[in-house]
Amino acid sequence: MAEYLVKLADERGHIQEKTESGHSESEVRERYSQAGFLVYSVKARGGVGSFRLPFGRKVKPQQFLIFNQQFLTLIHAGLPIVQSMELLMRRQRNEYFKKILEDVRDRLKGGALLSEAFEAQQVFPKIYTTTLLAGEKSGNLEEVVGRYISFQRLLLTFRKKLVASLIYPSILVVGVILLFTMLITWVVPRFAALFNDLGSNLPFITKFVLAFGENAQKWAPGIFIALVLLAIIFVRWRKSETGSFQWDRFMLSLPVFGQIWMKSQVATFSRMLSTLLSGGLPLVPSLETAAASIGSKTLARGIREAGKSVREGKSLARSLEATAAFPDLSVEMIEVGESTGALSQMLVSVAEFYEEDVQNALSAAMSLIEPVILIIMGMVVGFILISLYLPIFSIGMNSH
Repeated sequence: MAEYLVKLADERGHIQEKTESGHSESEVRERYSQAGFLVYSVKARGGVGSFRLPFGRKVKPQQFLIFNQQFLTLIHAGLPIVQSMELLMRRQRNEYFKKILEDVRDRLKGGALLSEAFEAQQVFPKIYTTTLLAGEKSGNLEEVVGRYISFQRLLLTFRKKLVASLIYPSILVVGVILLFTMLITWVVPRFAALFNDLGSNLPFITKFVLAFGENAQKWAPGIFIALVLLAIIFVRWRKSETGSFQWDRFMLSLPVFGQIWMKSQVATFSRMLSTLLSGGLPLVPSLETAAASIGSKTLARGIREAGKSVREGKSLARSLEATAAFPDLSVEMIEVGESTGALSQMLVSVAEFYEEDVQNALSAAMSLIEPVILIIMGMVVGFILISLYLPIFSIGMNSH
């Protein structure tokens, strides 16, 4: 059972707050209403809030996908939802996820809807809880869960391809950093000691490298602390509303990668919207859910603005076009889907087109970046080695 903070008034009008245990908000509210109290609000204090980590721990997408596949199998076999949740909870090895499912089960026993029970956990994507709600309203929960699973599979496959494309460049960057660090902290100090013993006049580039290495060692702890503080400040700023929007605008303004980021977000939005519409959710609520779930704040703002225009009677294509946030081709494809009455199917086509476009663009960009990283690494290592060995060559030539 979860804990709730209840704000209520008694028969004399005295307002008070109480902490009450219950299976759901509606059950706690009903309990106090029957006792003659006027209930102002019931806010959850239990659920995920009681065991959520300070850094916003979440359930892994792959783990959540497997859970939904098992859940779909059980309800397809005819098991009641509460019993299915009980069975999946017991089989769950991840303690964090197990506590979440336990709270979901308790809320279901208390009379809450499945979508309400998952939404109360505050760790699941909004598209999931909205999809469940659409399934509950239409009486076709099994179908909408199946659609969500298909959506999640495609999304995970797309992300894995993106990550795989970035692995080799990331390894190269890490290699450059480690090699540079080793040269500055281990190789350069030993050459500095050698040159001090020789007492010879050093070339300018050698003096520069030795001075850089000495200062790097001296200020290394301070630099490390400063970088950690900057990283913490950046993460906090990045999570703020203003910071996340400004960072997204910066990402979109980047050459090449800005277009890749924008197209990947358009693909994700198209799949989300298609999944929600196929599940029976109306267009405006589907747009609101997609806006809350998408990663790009700029596109999310455009989607919300488009949702307002659609509510006023305008078409989705014209509403998206007015925001100037979406590519022209995606707007044209959506317009064709609206005019033919096959918007959901056309959104899938939009997603597939931009997913393939992102893969091709990313592969082309990586094929250019990898040699650039290698060239930079070779230039840095070559410069350091030449600056260190130049005095030795000079001494050898003078001795002859």
